[in-house]
Amino acid sequence: MRKSVDEAIDRFEHHTFAGLHLEKLHGAEDPNVRTIRIDGGRRGVVLKPESGDVYCLIAVMEHDAAIKYAKSRKFSVNQKLGVLEVRDATALAQVRPALDALAEAQPERLFAAYDDGALINLGLDAEVLPIVRLLTSDDHLAALESMLPQPQHLALTGLASGMTPEEVWEEICQLLPDSTPPQAVDTSDLVTAMERSPGDVAFISGPDDLKQMLAHPFELWRVFLHPAQRRLARRDSYNGPVQVTGGAGTGKTVTALHRARHLAERGAPVLVTTFTTTLAETLDRQLDLLIDDPEVRARVEVTNIDKLAYRTVKGAGGHNPKIAGNAEVQALWNIAIAQTAAPFSPAFLQREWEQVILAQDLTGREAYLGCVRRGRGKQLSPAQREKAWAAIARFLALLSETGARTHMQIAADAARILSADAAPRYRHIIVDESQDLYPAQWRILRAAVAAGPDDLFIVGDPHQRIYDHRVSLKSLGINVTGRSHKLKLSYRTTAEILNWAVRLLGVEPVAGLDDAQDSLAGYRSSLHGRRPVVQAFTDRDTELDALVEQVRSWLDAEVEPHAIGIATRFVSGVGKIEQAFAAAGIGTASLAASGSAQECVRVGTMHRMKGLEFRCVAVTGADAEALPAAGALTDKDEDPTAHDHDLQRERCLFFVACTRARDALYVSYTGVPSPFLPHRAV
Repeated sequence: MRKSVDEAIDRFEHHTFAGLHLEKLHGAEDPNVRTIRIDGGRRGVVLKPESGDVYCLIAVMEHDAAIKYAKSRKFSVNQKLGVLEVRDATALAQVRPALDALAEAQPERLFAAYDDGALINLGLDAEVLPIVRLLTSDDHLAALESMLPQPQHLALTGLASGMTPEEVWEEICQLLPDSTPPQAVDTSDLVTAMERSPGDVAFISGPDDLKQMLAHPFELWRVFLHPAQRRLARRDSYNGPVQVTGGAGTGKTVTALHRARHLAERGAPVLVTTFTTTLAETLDRQLDLLIDDPEVRARVEVTNIDKLAYRTVKGAGGHNPKIAGNAEVQALWNIAIAQTAAPFSPAFLQREWEQVILAQDLTGREAYLGCVRRGRGKQLSPAQREKAWAAIARFLALLSETGARTHMQIAADAARILSADAAPRYRHIIVDESQDLYPAQWRILRAAVAAGPDDLFIVGDPHQRIYDHRVSLKSLGINVTGRSHKLKLSYRTTAEILNWAVRLLGVEPVAGLDDAQDSLAGYRSSLHGRRPVVQAFTDRDTELDALVEQVRSWLDAEVEPHAIGIATRFVSGVGKIEQAFAAAGIGTASLAASGSAQECVRVGTMHRMKGLEFRCVAVTGADAEALPAAGALTDKDEDPTAHDHDLQRERCLFFVACTRARDALYVSYTGVPSPFLPHRAV
């Protein structure tokens, strides 16, 4: 499509009379809208002001969609901000009768407290005001987001959320390049309005400028800040910890990165942290794209939480802590159980140790016997607690003899070290993928930053929890009450992919970071594209052959190799995928690769997909043996609550992998499909 746009603009520029290529539409809401042929199946929507030689390419779509869009949209100038606005005039006219009926049945109006003058002072115009007077709920306002002019909807959203008109005015002024509204606005001057909208309109002098602007479209997409996120990221200050939640693709990470830049621009050092090394490296690269000023960039440190813990413990002890591997830990649990005759599995005892003892920083037998086992489903009698403690104590003794420590032990040690510091080490901390951190890791962060304004900016989504961590922030001294915000509009994933993927999560409620149930109600996308493709195969070799062909078709369509991601459940599956692609002459690299791997398709496990995004995603091996993975489930007889948590975590993992896709999703399996897959084929 990019190539076709380049060629169309080149033809347009060099034609003797440029306007000859533009077609006016009969029955369009806006007389200034035209269309232009891009290629055989697509047209561009063009805004042509009445005078001057500026032509604004608004959108490129399939032919019928472009005509529908062009006829329905109306462009205008915000009467207070002077920025360019667009509204879906046809949709607003169609929804008006339904709003009339709802308003008739409900006497309470959403904006009854504000007279017309107050709303006009915030940029609302004569076409929008009558509709605003019909609104009776926040849900109705949210439903109009794709129809109303963006600055006007943002102003209304601010008032509906409890902001004063003065606060709303300050907020919407952030849409302007220098946050300063013009002294006077000519509502007929569309070109000046475009110049005041650099976040929405780019001025170019010809094809060379266009090629340069589109040189790295996918990377720049990942750091673009939408106005709905801007008010969270660019707010001058919060008076305490802030939590931002939202479904996949709603821009939580982008919001967090812009918040880091905003704080660093004020001169303060900022720590950005997350759970995995892969995601930390990705965040580091995104900040390089986002921050041009070397001095500002130097103030932002990015590291994953384990590295922060290791560095802290090493700094206090003078040497690197020795890490116990998973196989070693498993063997020691088996020995401890055998020596104490404990009637528990290694998995149960490890969770008891991590989620109760380490989570609450319990220091001995008496503390454990008397504690509240928050978040654990299986009740234990006093005698059972004694047996559990005996086995855990023996495990710790055996582990100590090896001289090694687990990740969570090191986190607990780091939290104690930081708590004993004379002064906190950081002024601001940004936390991404917060739902995956253990309580001990949260204690590190609480101790590492001074409590106060702008101390913690926390983003995450409980529906993407892929590790067995249950946390109550309030119990850890992090109170986000009154400072919790939710993003609902997905800017990454199309509605077709999103609606399909949400069904993978099932119907069980999900607990948030403060034990309240979190809902995806209102989670939506205004982007549209192809439906996900789900394919069944009789054997693994055939499935891999089809996967190679699918990826080859994406490459033939000029999708950048590094913008294609392939995920599977197990590490062993990654190797088989890499072998199949090597045989086909297609280069692959790990999901975290960068630099020289630009020409390689990215391959990894579903866990490694966390926090990443791609234009096209293939999830392979989605069969009943892999999803859910038997080894990831607690025995239902031993602990039914833990079993349910594990099952939901496997659903979340599948959901995370599928929602990494921006444009296309391909899912395949052999034999019996995963029970998580929607029953109705897509």
